[in-house]
Amino acid sequence: MGNIGMRILPLKQRAPEALVEEFAGLGTSIVSDNMARLQGSPNLNFPVQSRKKVIGTAFTVKTRPGDNLLIHKALDLAEPGDVLVVDGGGDTTNALIGEIMMRIAMKRGIKGLVTNGAIRDSAAFRDSGFTVYARGVTHLGPYKDGPGEINVPVTVDGMLVNPGDIILGDEDGVVAIPAGQAEEILKLAKDKHRKEAVTMEQVEAGTYDHGWVDEALKSKGYDLAG
Repeated sequence: MGNIGMRILPLKQRAPEALVEEFAGLGTSIVSDNMARLQGSPNLNFPVQSRKKVIGTAFTVKTRPGDNLLIHKALDLAEPGDVLVVDGGGDTTNALIGEIMMRIAMKRGIKGLVTNGAIRDSAAFRDSGFTVYARGVTHLGPYKDGPGEINVPVTVDGMLVNPGDIILGDEDGVVAIPAGQAEEILKLAKDKHRKEAVTMEQVEAGTYDHGWVDEALKSKGYDLAG
């Protein structure tokens, strides 16, 4: 336990593995559309990230910018299928994770990393296929002094992540799916996915009705007669 700023908490509950895997066939854009487009992290586009999709349970870390002591401890505590979500305050002066930590994470079955901090050894990340979303890259190493916390609510690029949320990442970015609403969001997202598949078929067949555009313009006062 410990005082605020020095807490190491257990991850009390993980979403059922079958529920987590149900999201694997969906894109972040479709899931985001069914969360009012508010629960995403649009700006974490790491230039050398692998294009491998990531899906897993959020194991959260909040650390002082440039310090990775609590991330090291999280590597000991996280379980296979987890995704490390690290709130490093958005600072990219010092890298929070490098190749050695990445290899530890892979060995433990950790699925990926989402951080608003920086990494280093970027070529190793790229070649490994380990999925990472980070704010930047720097050769400058981290400090190991703390403070920091494990399994507390964190924010990454404005995205609130609670421990145990479902993390979905692809080429478009990352979304955090609240664990308590995951089943409802999954149902809505699958329904939208099916509807979009029908629309794609109609576009290819030349039968798609695009008339809604004119209706929307008319409702906003456009004169389309002239």
